[in-house]
Amino acid sequence: METVEMNSVSLKRPHSEDDLDEIKRRKISENSKTGTGQSIETGTEQSDKSLLEDTKNEVIPNEEGEEQEDEELEDSDEDGDSESFADMMKHGLTESDVGITKFVSSHKGFSGILKERYSDFVVHEIGKDGRVSHLDDFSVPVDDEVNCEDPSEETFTVLSDDDKQRLEELQLLKNKETSVAIEVIEDTKEKRTVIHQAVKSLFPGLETKTEDRDGKKYIIAYHAAGKKALANPRKHSWPKSRGSYCHFVLYKENKDTMDAINVLSKFLRVKPNIFSYMGTKDKRAITVQEIAVLRITAQRLAHLNKCLMNFKLGNFSYKNHPLKLGELQGNHFTVVLRNITGTDDQIEQAMHSLREIGFINYYGMQRFGTTAVPTYQIGRAILQNNWNEVMDLILKPRPGAEKGYLVKCREEWAKTRDPAAALKKLPVKRCVEGQLLRGLLKYGMKNIISAFGIIPRNNRLMYIHSYQSYVWNNMVSKRIEEYGLRAVPGDLTLKGATAVHIEEGDVDNYTIHDVVMPLPGFDVIYPKHKIGEAYKEMLVADNLDINNMRHKIRDYSLSGAYRKIIIRPQNVNWEVVAYDDPKIPLFTTDLDKLEGKPLPVLPTDGKFRALKMEFSLPPSTYATMAIREVLKMDTSIKNQTQLNTTWLR
Repeated sequence: METVEMNSVSLKRPHSEDDLDEIKRRKISENSKTGTGQSIETGTEQSDKSLLEDTKNEVIPNEEGEEQEDEELEDSDEDGDSESFADMMKHGLTESDVGITKFVSSHKGFSGILKERYSDFVVHEIGKDGRVSHLDDFSVPVDDEVNCEDPSEETFTVLSDDDKQRLEELQLLKNKETSVAIEVIEDTKEKRTVIHQAVKSLFPGLETKTEDRDGKKYIIAYHAAGKKALANPRKHSWPKSRGSYCHFVLYKENKDTMDAINVLSKFLRVKPNIFSYMGTKDKRAITVQEIAVLRITAQRLAHLNKCLMNFKLGNFSYKNHPLKLGELQGNHFTVVLRNITGTDDQIEQAMHSLREIGFINYYGMQRFGTTAVPTYQIGRAILQNNWNEVMDLILKPRPGAEKGYLVKCREEWAKTRDPAAALKKLPVKRCVEGQLLRGLLKYGMKNIISAFGIIPRNNRLMYIHSYQSYVWNNMVSKRIEEYGLRAVPGDLTLKGATAVHIEEGDVDNYTIHDVVMPLPGFDVIYPKHKIGEAYKEMLVADNLDINNMRHKIRDYSLSGAYRKIIIRPQNVNWEVVAYDDPKIPLFTTDLDKLEGKPLPVLPTDGKFRALKMEFSLPPSTYATMAIREVLKMDTSIKNQTQLNTTWLR
């Protein structure tokens, strides 16, 4: 992917931070046996439900036959020093490049550091019933049904690492072996039963039998139903009285939701698509959200707490339904802005304005990428049906901060236009560039549409949704500039699920918080004032017809939607605290509470000040845009790296 994660969005005067020390300090599991170091970019808090209807529960699985080392390479490939990174980011995007230009509050801005530590940004999911998800219980539910006990703890330890490796290769059909033989060292019926249970529980799709060979007992594992069994967890061992889905709360630190699910699926040896969730959560944060998984026991999930870093699983329950994207009511944020410079009066004005007026509901910077080729440009080329430009924009060299292997791949592509040669420069094949190159190898340079189709569908749709977001940001800035913070005749408001125009005689019945603006697409209406014309002008300039957003390829037909232009956060609270040590946590997390860790003791006259704030936001809104309104600072990586590079050194 064409993205780079910023280790902190530091606003003017940051402290330096030793991230390695942070990682060591925040290991979740005291007795961790293994862990992962994958790194992917910070994600959005949640995409529009309307934009996600076509990508329900889709998770990008690991490519078949691809080795785990790819994920490690994504983290380990560090190129250049901090100065070169800051220099490269001069080519990145600023807020004004994507239409983010206005503020709604009147206070004077001040500086602070957002996400100096990932533990300074905590997200709790709010379910559709209004309940905030918390990790506060590690217990495993007990079934009422008799004789349906879960496997014993010994099930997870009876197989050696070598046995597990051989069984996994057999399960995934990675070699030509048709079976794996495991010698029973302690030949008792009880021991054989545990081995049978372990193989069947840990490796869905495998069956077992006992054989005598040369006077010794062996458990023979073999495939029951080929590849199909992998996608369908065994049904005969699941109690009828138990719901088919195990729901649990996932507490994760410094991990993206999809990355976390890929890790869980790897350790459970199942396909990622048996997991479902209501929304994706930030990487550089501590997040708490509900996950559902098909026919995996709570006991088996709880066992992962002993062998994974950066995750904790708890609050288990069995239900008859999965989760769906967009079902959540929102997210509750607990955020610390460190080393703030604002006066008490400025802070009070800023937070009162956030609570009473709110902030412009812009799409945040992570929606658009970080290099000189924004994702919305690729989306525009897709909508224009200009496939040569799509290919060129994705693969051509560009200035900006990127992994070294991507730079070499792009250089090779520019020099040879040979997909095979360019692909050889990529140790990581799951990135968009690698997937497109594989598609070009398979379908040829004259069939770019099919080659592009190899990229997972939700990634492809990300580009056109980015273009929608780009148009919306620009139009809402024009709307605020033209009409200010009041409803005017010709604006749009929602009545149920239907958008209607505000008429002259009814305008006094509405406030700015009732006004919505359309995301361009088919079956939407536009404001009956200057902004409606501005939409048309913008799309005409991009060679698109606002009245015909249906694409000849159905996937790329833009369905429109409506989005509130001002969001007023709920449950807004704040306090200013003093501190001396930049590494000390300023509040306790769910895990801290479970482990009985006391509240941090803070000095009354510390040399630094921090603003602790809490607020709840609905889906499809960006906490970074709320914080931007408080600080009145550009949140783009380009701006922050030019303001200061000390945090990168």
